[in-house]
Amino acid sequence: MQDKEVIDILKNQLNFSLKSIEALKIFVDALINANKNHNFISRSTEANIWHRHILDSAQLVKFLDFSKGSLSDLGSGAGFPGLVLAIFNNNKNFHVKLFEKSPVKRAFLKEISNKLSIKVEIKGNIYEETIDSDYLVCRAFKKLEAIIQVSREIGQKPHKLIVLKGQNAQEDLKKAFKREKYDYKLEDSITNKDSKIIIVDIKK
Repeated sequence: MQDKEVIDILKNQLNFSLKSIEALKIFVDALINANKNHNFISRSTEANIWHRHILDSAQLVKFLDFSKGSLSDLGSGAGFPGLVLAIFNNNKNFHVKLFEKSPVKRAFLKEISNKLSIKVEIKGNIYEETIDSDYLVCRAFKKLEAIIQVSREIGQKPHKLIVLKGQNAQEDLKKAFKREKYDYKLEDSITNKDSKIIIVDIKK
């Protein structure tokens, strides 16, 4: 998919504003530049960054209510999906927190969020922090079983857990729900016909 096609989807299907699209362009340029010295994203995906990373992250806006509450991105890396969602968010009362244990990646997140004047909290290792958000999101973070465990044990209140998953989503769910069952939905990804978005209700 061409970059222009992705931008059209962001605008027309996901309701990204022109201001948000401009911010994403600055983010993409900064990330590709930073990637020369750091392996933030696989070099092989740089040419396809808008489809592979931006749109993949951006599609989560369909499952979030930005009118109230807060969001935590577990293992944000170079900002996926959390920073993309923070760029979309225009409600100053909706708080976005990015959890990332790597100091190098945290420094990049801080630098780009300052450059874009985006209000986000950048936090360290999830195991050393308090997570009290209404939504927990993650992409390429850990195995689903481990994510569910983090969500159950570290999440401080009832929340929705939203996980971007590859083609083994159904299999991963079976493993993760061996001991305990949760209410969940599986949604199709718009970037890959084999990928899924898992949405789990975690009740405390």
